Amino acid sequence: MADDNKVKGPASYFPSIEKTYGQPISHWETVLAGLADKPHMEQVKVLKEQHGLGHGHANALVAHFKPKSA
Repeated sequence: MADDNKVKGPASYFPSIEKTYGQPISHWETVLAGLADKPHMEQVKVLKEQHGLGHGHANALVAHFKPKSA
C-alpha cells in the first residue's frame, strides 16, 4: 500500500519547508540545537521572528527535533 510509505506527522512539512525557505532540514536542526534549553513555544517564536518561518512550519520543526534535544 502506498499510504504505508507516506511521511506523517511534523516531518510531512519538511519538503515544503525546504522549498519555501531555501535551507535543508539539517540547517534548521542546527538552529534548534542552539535553542535546546528553551521551551517549545520560545523556540517557535525564535524561528518565526529571527528566521521568518510561518507558525506551522516552525512548530513542525520544533515538534520533530525537540525530543532529540531533551
